[in-house]
Amino acid sequence: MASNISDIIEAYLKRLMEESGLDVIEIQRNDLAEQFHCVPSQINYVISTRFTTDHGYIVESKRGGGGYIRIRRVKLDKEHLLWDVLRSLGDEVSQSASEALIERLHRDGWLTDREAMLISAMLRREVLALDLPYRDRLRAKLLASALQALAAHRKP
Repeated sequence: MASNISDIIEAYLKRLMEESGLDVIEIQRNDLAEQFHCVPSQINYVISTRFTTDHGYIVESKRGGGGYIRIRRVKLDKEHLLWDVLRSLGDEVSQSASEALIERLHRDGWLTDREAMLISAMLRREVLALDLPYRDRLRAKLLASALQALAAHRKP
């Protein structure tokens, strides 16, 4: 299955961060747009949707001639991350927000590959065959319950 340009740009930026060995990269939006033969607003879209605080990133930008976009991966205290996430869960969680959260917990070592896959599978809209907002409310309750069970049985 072919990836769309947003997926390709996201993967490229994440690979840059991994290869740098740092938790921060700086890019030039226009240079990146040229590299991927797209408009600069496409770069903005990727950064604003794929590199959010929910995904575990902080984005800073400086406009102008020497401007840049700095993407910083935030690493939280592993001992408290899961409890902080549980406290911040609202009454409703969208599928995209739950996927971002699961990806972050997996990346930060709180979820194994198997746990992440199982939780993601049970929270899909096809499984939670309800109308909104009931689906997002049920998803929030299921996610909170699964994370609480893991937190209670996990050694930091």
